[in-house]
Amino acid sequence: RLVIPIGALISGVVDFLLAFVVLILMMLAYGIVPTINIVFLPLFLILAFVTSLGVGMWLSAMNVQFRDVRYMVPFLTQFWMFASPIAYPSSMIEDDMLRAIYGINPMVGVVEGFRWALLGTETAPGPMIGVSFLAALFLLVSGMFYFRRMEKTFADVV
Repeated sequence: RLVIPIGALISGVVDFLLAFVVLILMMLAYGIVPTINIVFLPLFLILAFVTSLGVGMWLSAMNVQFRDVRYMVPFLTQFWMFASPIAYPSSMIEDDMLRAIYGINPMVGVVEGFRWALLGTETAPGPMIGVSFLAALFLLVSGMFYFRRMEKTFADVV
């Protein structure tokens, strides 16, 4: 039963790898050389996978129980995009403590980590990564427990 959420994750990996190759080619074309911090990219990628698998397990189990969840997913995705530092850097938050609290959103650590590793931004996302990792781990573990609890009724409901 876990194959479906993991399968969705794997298809996203293929999409990511193709887009990443295009990104590296564009960076080189514009004369932007990745920094040595690129060696940390696999860690940020694992953080993104853990986050997406945890959220995927939560939403897939909730979709079986509550049929309207699938209609909410695009709105949740858009809200999460605006809640993550995609179009703006988290360095706009000046207080280090508030920036660490902002890291409760696990994608903050992923996005800022990718910026730091590829573009060499001045501020290393240290405390944000720790908070984001703990939040992602919580999402994954709680998603696994919820999915395992709900999977007993999947066949009855579907």
